[in-house]
Amino acid sequence: MPIDKSWLTNPNRSSPEYKKGLNSFIEMCKEQVDDRGYVRCACAKCQNSVLISFTKMKFHMYSFGFCRTYTMWSYHGESSIHPVIVVDDVEPRNDMDDVIEDVMGERMEEDTNTNEGNSGTESRGVRDDFEALLKEVQSELYPGCTKFSSLDFLAKLMHIKVKNKWTNSSFDELLELLQSSHPEGNKIPPSHYVAKKTLKKIGLGYESIHVCKNDCALFWKEHHSSQNCPVCNESRWVDTNTKGKKVAHKVLRYFPLTPRLRRLYCSRHTAKDMIWHNTGQSEEGTMRHPVDGTSWKEFDIKYPDFSREPRNVRLGLAADGFNPFGNMSSAHSTWPVVLTTYNLPPWICMKESSFMLSLLIPGPKSPGKDMDVFLRPLVDELKHLWQSGVRTKDAATNSFFTMKAALLWTINDFPARSSLSGWSGQGYKACPTCNEDTSSIRVTNKVVYVGHRRFLDAKHPWRTSLDFNGEPETRAPPKQFSPADIEAQLERLLHRLPGKHPDFGGVTRKREDFELNWSKRSIFFELEYWPSLQLKHNLDVMHIERNVCDSLLGTLLMNDKTKDTSNARVDLEKLKIRRTQWLEKKGNKIFRPHPKYSFKITDRKLFCEFIKDVKLPDGFGSNIRKRVTDNNTNITGLKSHDYHILMQRLIPRPKRMP
Repeated sequence: MPIDKSWLTNPNRSSPEYKKGLNSFIEMCKEQVDDRGYVRCACAKCQNSVLISFTKMKFHMYSFGFCRTYTMWSYHGESSIHPVIVVDDVEPRNDMDDVIEDVMGERMEEDTNTNEGNSGTESRGVRDDFEALLKEVQSELYPGCTKFSSLDFLAKLMHIKVKNKWTNSSFDELLELLQSSHPEGNKIPPSHYVAKKTLKKIGLGYESIHVCKNDCALFWKEHHSSQNCPVCNESRWVDTNTKGKKVAHKVLRYFPLTPRLRRLYCSRHTAKDMIWHNTGQSEEGTMRHPVDGTSWKEFDIKYPDFSREPRNVRLGLAADGFNPFGNMSSAHSTWPVVLTTYNLPPWICMKESSFMLSLLIPGPKSPGKDMDVFLRPLVDELKHLWQSGVRTKDAATNSFFTMKAALLWTINDFPARSSLSGWSGQGYKACPTCNEDTSSIRVTNKVVYVGHRRFLDAKHPWRTSLDFNGEPETRAPPKQFSPADIEAQLERLLHRLPGKHPDFGGVTRKREDFELNWSKRSIFFELEYWPSLQLKHNLDVMHIERNVCDSLLGTLLMNDKTKDTSNARVDLEKLKIRRTQWLEKKGNKIFRPHPKYSFKITDRKLFCEFIKDVKLPDGFGSNIRKRVTDNNTNITGLKSHDYHILMQRLIPRPKRMP
C-alpha cells in the first residue's frame, strides 16, 4: 500500500494534517533507530546527511520542516537499501544538548498527541521559543569557537554567578568586559536581564503574586485585578498616586510544581530513578528510606489506585524562616517552602540538587498563623495533581502516563510546625501528641512539661522516683487521637479572619477552652488524603538535637547558655525536689551550690582540651577542635553536625572494657 505523503504539501506545520502525517512518519522510522538512539534527520536543514538523536530529529522536523527533495523514504523504512556508512552527528554536543532535548521532547510530544484540535497559535509560540533555543545551542559563542555554544557558555556563567553570589551590577560589568574582549560577532549577552530572558525559555520559571500588606489575602485568581484587599480593604500598592509602574507591598514568588515533576520524567537521566521506591525496598527489615516505614505502607493500603502506579510522586515539604541579610542589624524573616521527591533513592532525594523551591514567602515578619494564605497556590496544585493528574512523558520507557502526586508529610522545627499544623506550640497544652491530655505546670516565668515518665514501662524505676516533680508517676501513656477525634476538635473552632490587620485577624483573641490549642484549621486538610495520614508533621531531628546539645553543653560548661539559673533553683525549691541544689543565703549574698552535672574550672579545661585533641575521619564532620576558645574554657561556633557528633560520639560515657 502506498504511503500517504499529501501532508508534506501543507505549509502550516501546526495543522492537524501535518501533525498526523508527521506522527505516521515517526512511527515508521522508529524501526531505523540505531543502538545509540540515533536516526538520519530528514528535516530541510540536515537532509539525511547526519545522524542525530531520535528526539532531536522531531524538533528539527517541527522547526525546519520536512526535506522536500526526500520523496522515497529509503533511510526510514520505505524500502530496503544497501548498507550505508554511519556518519556521526557533525554538530559537537555540549551539556545543553541533553537539557534542550529533554525540555523540548516532553513539550513537543504533548503538543502532538493532545492538542490536535487547537488553532495552533499557542503551539506556534512554543515552537518559536524552541527554534530560538535550537539556534542558540547550535550557534558558536564567537566565530571559530568549538568548545562552547552560546547557550552552554551562558548557562555555565549564570551558574557561577549564583554559586558565588555575585550582584547583578557586577555581573553586568563582567558581561560588558567579556563582550568587548571577545572577537566581533560573539553571542555574549549585554546584561544580566538579557541573560535571564534567554534562559527563561528553558522553562522552570516562577510566578509573582502580590500579597496584602497585612497577609490577609493574595491578589490571585478572582482577586487578580483587585486594587484593595478583599479582607481589610488596604491598598495593594505602596504608593497609589504614582504615575509610573506601581510597586506592591509584598510579592510572593510561586514556583509551579507540575513542570518540575514532569521534567524529572522527561529527562532520561532522572526518569529511571523515579521508580526506585518500587524496587529498592529493604528486604532485611532495616529502614533506610521512607518506603520502609509503616506510614508509607498504610498509605499504599488506603489508596491502592494511587500506589498501583509506581510513577506517581510522593512528596515531603519543609519550611523555615531565615534572615537574607545575614548578620545585619535589620530583623527580617523570609520563608522558603521546599519540596523533595521520595520516589528517588536515598542518596539522591536528600541531595540539595533534588530539592525544589516551591514558594518564597516575603518578610519582614514571619507569616505565623497566616501561613495558609501563602500556601494557597501550592495546595490548589496538589489537589489537582491528586484528583486529575497530568499527562507526562516517561523518557525511560518513551511512553505517556497520567502522573499524580501526594504530599506525605512536612518536616519542620517546632515553631514552624505550629504555623503549618494549626496546633500552637505554646501554652499548657503545647504537645501535639498528647493533645488535650498534655501534662504541664507553671513555674517562674514559664510553663514546663512534666509528664514524660508516662511513656516509660510500668515497672521502670524512674516512675517511682520523686526527683522529677515530687510525685510518683502512675498514669498510663496518653491515648492516641484518631482522625475522627481531630476532625471533631477542628469543627468546634470559631471562624477568624486571616491577616495581621488590627481590626480583623490581627486582634489577639484568647482561645476558648473548647478550642484547646488549635489556632486554625490547616489548609492541608483540604487535601483528600491528609486527615488519614499517620504522620502529618515531622520534627527536624537535627534541629532539635542542636538545641538540646547547645543547652547541655552550656550547662556542663556553665556558660551564658546554661539552663542552671537562679530561677531554676527557685523552681526546685517550690517543687520540693533536689534539696541539695536549692539557693543558699550567706549573709547578704545568695549562693548556688555547685551541681554534680556541671564541670568545675579544672574539669572544664580538661574537657575542652579533650575536644581540642579529637581527630575525626575526613568528611565525618567539620573541624570541632578549632571551635575551642584560646583559654580552653568554652566551645563556640559549632554547626548542626558538630552537635550531632558531640551528642552521639563524644559526650556519652564510654562503656568499660571487660
